[in-house]
Amino acid sequence: MTAITDLAPSGVEENTLGAPRVTPRKRNLPTLRLPSFASSRIIDENAGSLGTGFLAIGAMAVCVIISIYDLARFTLQWSQYTLPGAAAAAWLLYAALLVGVGIVIRKNEDRLPDTMFLAFLAGLGVVVLLDLISAWSNGNVASSVTAAVAAGVGLLSVAGVRPTREILGAALILGGTLLLADLFDGHLDAENLAPSVAMLGRAVLPAVIGALILRSFRRMVTLELDRVLVQSTVSAPRYAVGMLASEELARLDLAAEQLLEGIASGRTPLPLTPKLAQTAASLATELRLHLIEGRRETWLYHAISESELLGPSVSLSDPASLAGLLDPRQRDGLLSTIWLLVADRTPREAGAGRTVRIMLGPAQTAPESGVVRRLLIPIVIETTGVARGRVDPAAWDAMRKVGRHTDSIRDGSLCLEIECHVDSPSDS
Repeated sequence: MTAITDLAPSGVEENTLGAPRVTPRKRNLPTLRLPSFASSRIIDENAGSLGTGFLAIGAMAVCVIISIYDLARFTLQWSQYTLPGAAAAAWLLYAALLVGVGIVIRKNEDRLPDTMFLAFLAGLGVVVLLDLISAWSNGNVASSVTAAVAAGVGLLSVAGVRPTREILGAALILGGTLLLADLFDGHLDAENLAPSVAMLGRAVLPAVIGALILRSFRRMVTLELDRVLVQSTVSAPRYAVGMLASEELARLDLAAEQLLEGIASGRTPLPLTPKLAQTAASLATELRLHLIEGRRETWLYHAISESELLGPSVSLSDPASLAGLLDPRQRDGLLSTIWLLVADRTPREAGAGRTVRIMLGPAQTAPESGVVRRLLIPIVIETTGVARGRVDPAAWDAMRKVGRHTDSIRDGSLCLEIECHVDSPSDS
């Protein structure tokens, strides 16, 4: 069982009364993000269920099919090799690497550890070296290499379980090695240019194209998953805790439960020791801080701060927590508007040159208020780097769900002013 002291919050210090004091954490909305929790960690932990496992199987099948062509070439040219044994050893090692990496990926639930990936790359390097030795003895690298070309295709087998930059980097190194070997074999002329280009294309393009396709797939899954998680905030109460705070509260709850269970069972003697008393007081202080924060943070705050896409580029100014007064339809429209203004960027690129600032309030009594008072909440959305002509047409439909809006151009970027009518909380 986890010790109570291990679950106590860090950064606790004593005040003048001897009780622990926890310094409140500074919270900065634009930088408060959940990249690992919101999308990246979920994709990593559930790679197979999200489809990357099936893509890896398909990539492996394509790798084998393409490699069969080069294996057939090697078999037909056997008699032309001065050192056919080196090329044959390269092919045997290549086949063993494909089988081995397939087993490792399967046993690790559609993952390839870093050490195994480095071992796989080292094995491919040996394959390329053996094949180049055999091809160099023939005097014409472009027409003689087979296993080295297949080694480039072999990178496709791990494209579904490794980052795109690693696959592209390995393919670039392989292509550069083959190009240098072809340049120094003494047969690079106009007549041999076509075989050289074909060799480099067969060795590099399958892995590059496959890696870029998988990158697009990962980006699509990341954005869709991020949108689903953010969309869940639309139905939240006016004041609520986010996903990060929920995990923190669960940790504090476990620590408090273990402390109280120890007292109830008699295992923890009373009065509490100074160390346990400090732990109990710090837990209480943390819980109070969460309760105070929960009275200030609205659904929109958590939607922005816990999104990989919105977090880096969207800032919120809502001192009166007016976003919590919007009904679900208005919330969905406002969130969709913000999302569509920055949706054409990847999470890593979202903060580069394109920002959105949202300001709500101050609230006013709507002129047409009747028996049930209505409030008018002005919402101003200022952007940088967002041209009006490039805004998704669906964004205008989403704005109409929030209220009447006007748009203008300030400093070459779009500025939106929305009149949002909501029910007064005192009459609801």
